Formats: sequence, structure tokens, C-alpha cells
Amino acid sequence: MKFETLQQAYLDIIQEVDDPNREGLKDTPARAAKALLSLTEGYRQNLDEIINGALFSSNAQSIVAVKNIELYSLCEHHLLPFIGKCHIGYLPQGKVLGLSKLARIVDYFAKRFQIQENLTRQIAECVMEITGASGVGVVIEAKHLCMMMRGVEKQNSVMSTSTMLGTFLESETTRKEFLQLVAMHG
Repeated sequence: MKFETLQQAYLDIIQEVDDPNREGLKDTPARAAKALLSLTEGYRQNLDEIINGALFSSNAQSIVAVKNIELYSLCEHHLLPFIGKCHIGYLPQGKVLGLSKLARIVDYFAKRFQIQENLTRQIAECVMEITGASGVGVVIEAKHLCMMMRGVEKQNSVMSTSTMLGTFLESETTRKEFLQLVAMHG
């Protein structure tokens, strides 16, 4: 993706709506191109480099859960942001993943044009594959600006999605434990 191409595209869009030479808009094409490159960096990242060998031996036999991982993504239908939090849990089988890597996996998939349903599944499948866990659960709660700013204009709606794999899908007890862990306040 070329910065100059994006900058020109934003200039073309602005010209259709307003005067691009107006003081507040003069540098907007460059700023918007830079922002889009940042918001879509997941397309240009390498998952192996993100994980960087941060998989460690462990005899942990209970759920490892991280909640409230902030996420920012762009809805692939309107290219407007959706903003929320992701909760991830997995049941290790001899290996645990470095804590910060879960947040990096969320960003890897969120920083693309997305729909929340696919994002949830992509994160879960990735954690399952990387850790070799017996099960993974992912829950995402997000507000979608495409619903808040246009169309029905509902400000307080929150979309929740979940993906359960392995023991989180097969065992009601494991699934309930995970959902209770991520529902705890704080």
C-alpha cells in the first residue's frame, strides 16, 4: 500500500465534499493516509514475528484468561470504526503464551477491514493453533460507529460475539467457568 496513492485518494474524496485548500483540510489527506496505514497494519504484519517464540512450557491445568483487551477495528461494510474489548481464555496443554502476545494477536486481526463475527473466530483459531490448547474461548463486546452515527443511530447498543473451540465448546463446565471469569468486575 503506497502512502502517496492513499493521500491522493483522500484528496479526491475531500474535493467532492469541501475545499481541500481550506486551512483545516490542507494536511488532511496526508494525515488520513497515515491513519489508514496504521489502522490496517495487520495486513502487513507477520504472525511469527509477533509471537517471537514467546511460548513457554507450563504444567498449568486451569484456564488462563485475559479480559478487557482494547480493540479498534474498521467495519468492512462502511469503513467506520468499531471499538470494544476482547476477552480470551484457553486451557493449556503444556504450553502458555506470553501475556502481551494475546493483545498482539487481537491487534493483528483487528487492524484490518473486519466484521466482529469473523474477528472473534480468527482470534480464537489463532490462539488454539499457536498454543495447542485443549480449548479456547473468545468474547468480544463492541460499539459500532456505523450503527451509532448513521442509519438507525442507536448510541447505546453493544454487540457481543463469542467463539468457543475444543473443551470450551464441548464442556459446559469449562465454558461456564470461562464466562464467569470474564464477567467478573474489574
